[in-house]
Parts: sequence; structure tokens; C-alpha cells
Amino acid sequence: MERRTIGAAALDVGAVGLGCMPMSWAYATSQQRGDRSLRTVHAALDAGVTLLDTADMYGPFTNELLVGRALKERRAEAFVSTKCGLLVGDQHVVANGRPSYVRRACDASLRRLQTDVIDLYQLHRADPEVPVEDTWGAMADLVSAGKVRALGLCAVGARASRRGGTDRFEGTIRQLERVQQVFPVSAVEAELSVWSPEALWRLLPWCEARGVGFLAAMPLGNGFLTGTLTPGGGFEPDDPRARHPRFTAEMMAANQPVVAGLRRVAARHGEEVTPAQVALAWTLRQGPHVVPIPGAKREAWAVENARAAELRLTAADLREIAGLPAPRGSWD
Repeated sequence: MERRTIGAAALDVGAVGLGCMPMSWAYATSQQRGDRSLRTVHAALDAGVTLLDTADMYGPFTNELLVGRALKERRAEAFVSTKCGLLVGDQHVVANGRPSYVRRACDASLRRLQTDVIDLYQLHRADPEVPVEDTWGAMADLVSAGKVRALGLCAVGARASRRGGTDRFEGTIRQLERVQQVFPVSAVEAELSVWSPEALWRLLPWCEARGVGFLAAMPLGNGFLTGTLTPGGGFEPDDPRARHPRFTAEMMAANQPVVAGLRRVAARHGEEVTPAQVALAWTLRQGPHVVPIPGAKREAWAVENARAAELRLTAADLREIAGLPAPRGSWD
């Protein structure tokens, strides 16, 4: 697989990563099976994927334990990204950015991941009760201690305003500018896909201008861009898509032209090329510092996603994708 170098720390990773969250948290929990997920991680590594993205809150904790089982055998082949800063309760999630907590959280993640060092340690969310510089300083101390190689920040902010003029990532950019004064940011993780391109407006250019890597979360539009979801098919009650304004039966039907466009592009590249691969190839074309991290629970999906790195979209393909209708949600 093509390799990409991201961040001031010159982090070397495969062009397509693997989002591990769906294996043990959210997204159809009845389909989450540890042994199958472990095989999925191994299949991804075999296909050239190196970046494994997880977090202590996924599960909570069980996702890191799962990744740790794979790392025990293949640590040298993997680039490990995990996160701290969020605590999961019975019915709520709260931020904790206290330096003492950050240190404890890192040690706990290292134990669960069965590794001596975390390649990329990300702040999941800033704690409104703690100056973000204090949290980031504690994370920087972990780099000095040799427990972490580089630091990253996850984007914050609600979905784009209906009015279209509001920058969804304005708050993230303000945070980035503050923590950059304390210790270099190596990567930013934020949503980016064919139907959620808002990061292209300001956040991606901010990263590119400063040599900061960009981890594209949800590059398959929460599964919609794969073309495998049926409008009206329903979701399990704990699946976040059951409450997502783009995943009502009506809106999934209304957004089918987006998938149809990806299918047309895929057909021009061969019978085995899928809409998901086209969506990932589009994300890869947004910059050499961009690494999509699609989630996957099954081996076949992980391998299919990895092969998207081989797909080269033409100028005509990109024009067709750019001309696809904007996605609609239940608020429209």
C-alpha cells in the first residue's frame, strides 16, 4: 500500500487506516464479535493498513483490549492511535482534561493495548473546566516520558449550520492555535467524506499549511456511501444512525442519487470496484497528508477499503463527484 507521512513527527502510515470503534461500540452491537473483529484487524494489517484508530471510551475500554490482542502478535507492523479525555457513564459522556487524569488514562491505555508506547495520542474532547493548554501540556509530558510518540486533536463542533455560512470547525481551529503554542500538533481527526466535505473549507487548509496530518473520520458517511444500506431497513436501537437526520427512511431514499453517482464512477473502473472504494479514493485525493480511517467489523470490508488506495480517479470522475447533489437531512 502507498505510504503517507503526516505531522511534524514524520509519522509514516499506510494511506488507508482502520477505524476500530464499530468492532465493540455503537453500530449494530448484535453484530460485534471479538474473534471476528480480531481477524478483521489481522486482515487489514495483511493488506497494508498500519494505522489502527481506537479510544479508551469505545466500549468503554473493550476496544483497546481488542486492539491489544492483535498488537501482542504484530506490534511492529501497526501504528497505534488512541484517545483520552472522555468518560462514559450510563446515559452520558463527560470530558475530563485534568492533567492527573490524562497521566492515569495513558498508563491504563498502554496496559490494555499491551504496548510500551502509543504512536499517536489524541485529545478526544477538551474539558471546559480545564484550560486546554494544561491538558495538552500533560500530554506533552507523556511524549517526554517516552510513553507517546506524537499528539493529535479530535475536531469539535456541531454539524454545519442550515444557513451554510457557519464554519463547523471554527472552535477546533481556535483550540489548535492554542495548543500549538504548547507542543506541536501532529494530526487532526475530523469527519470528511463525499457527503460531509465541510473540513475542506478551513480545517484541511489549516492543517496543510502547518504540515499537520489529517485523519478523515467517517469517510464512508456512516456506511451510507457503501451503497449497502436499504432505505427503511431500520437500525438497532443503540445504533446512532437510528437517530441521525440523514438516516430516516425518507432521507435515505432522497439521498440515493449520491450513491448512484458513486456507482457510475465505480463502473468505469471495473466490475469489482465499489462505491465505497470510490468514496475513499476521493478522500485520498484531498491531499497527501490525508489518511481516511473507515470503520469495519468484517475482514472483507477491511480488505476492500484497503484496496481503495490503488484506485486512481480521473479528472472526469472528480467532476462527476463534485456535481453530485448535496445530501439532505430530516431538517431540510
